[in-house]
Amino acid sequence: MSGRREPGWTGLRVEVEVGPVAHGGHCVARHDGRVLFVRHALPGELVVAEVTEDRGGSFCRADAVEVLRAAPSRVDPVCPHAVPGGCGGCDWQHADPGEQRRLKAAVVAEQLARLGGIDVDVEVEELPGGSLDWRTRARLAVDDDGRAGFRAHRSHRVVPVAGCPIAAPGTVDVVVGRTWTPGAELAVAVDADAHSHVTESPPASGRHRPRPRRVFGAAVARERAARREWDVDPHGFWQVHPDAADVLVEVVEQWADAPAGGVAWDLYSGVGLFASVLAGQVGPLGTVCAVESAGAATRDCASNLADLAQVRTVTGRVDDVLARGDLPAPDVVVLDPPRKGAGRDVVTAIAAAAPPVVIYVACDPAALARDVATFAERGYPLAALRAFDAFPMTHHVECVALLRDVRVTPRPDAR
Repeated sequence: MSGRREPGWTGLRVEVEVGPVAHGGHCVARHDGRVLFVRHALPGELVVAEVTEDRGGSFCRADAVEVLRAAPSRVDPVCPHAVPGGCGGCDWQHADPGEQRRLKAAVVAEQLARLGGIDVDVEVEELPGGSLDWRTRARLAVDDDGRAGFRAHRSHRVVPVAGCPIAAPGTVDVVVGRTWTPGAELAVAVDADAHSHVTESPPASGRHRPRPRRVFGAAVARERAARREWDVDPHGFWQVHPDAADVLVEVVEQWADAPAGGVAWDLYSGVGLFASVLAGQVGPLGTVCAVESAGAATRDCASNLADLAQVRTVTGRVDDVLARGDLPAPDVVVLDPPRKGAGRDVVTAIAAAAPPVVIYVACDPAALARDVATFAERGYPLAALRAFDAFPMTHHVECVALLRDVRVTPRPDAR
């Protein structure tokens, strides 16, 4: 194969041995002293990789366009768009489900070791229902011909689709095959009652961005989790896998073990999923502070948990609320930050409040590793970790970390 091109390698094809998996849905290979992050490959394979992006420096990005020696776990993708140049949504359709979970486990372990200095064995647990038909919420884009589709990897280009094998019935299938406003974005969801909800957001015109238009469905979606029914925004935050919410609640409920009459913080609380089970533990004489920056989610939390007077909703950025220092001292803190993580300031504020137990729910292994390392520096080492394949076929993984204050001896009955 040819060597370095000037001014870059974009379009270059090279034969490479594929090395370990890396965070982000690709594997590591090397050529001519540079790292290639190769999608559509598996560790141990020999492939022809075509460079798709070269911005200079020590690495570039590539797709495996030909497999010369396949890994035993390689399978044919179930979707015709899960190929080089196709939809950017699924990263691992070319690996069997067991291998997908092993790859994700390797990523979580590597991130914790490299960014957090923590060596831990990781198992990514399968959720019920298999690898297909699970995604209950999705966003699509509309191409210039009015066709709905998904973005290509690291691109604004729209790949029109006739369906999506990982999408739950009642989502993508109800918007494909129709003509939409060119350049618009579609938000689709199906709730626990199998009701579909679709909104269309027309493209911005200058500085003006028209409000989303509800195509069909209601302003409220009905969901079920944590032994409760929830009325929520169909396009607000809710776990996209139908079993994820209950699984995460079960872990949080077990590890929190909040004392009756105690205080719990639910940070980045959303509509109050974890607050609901924390409220059951602290009881009517306790307090749960549910802190969330999105006003709509806070209002949904207050409405859905109106029967739990011990839940106190606080609207505001978590870092700002903690900086004020007016929350009661916690016995347990649960935080479920966005993909970028909580960050050093929030971790420092939590540690300063000295809760015996912290439970961190994370959808990004790198952010989790960085924050867990900060917690460890402040006397909260990692005590346990569980990981779940809440996003089959993609590189995403949901983790729950248990952190304990080393200055506190756990109660004999603590689970």
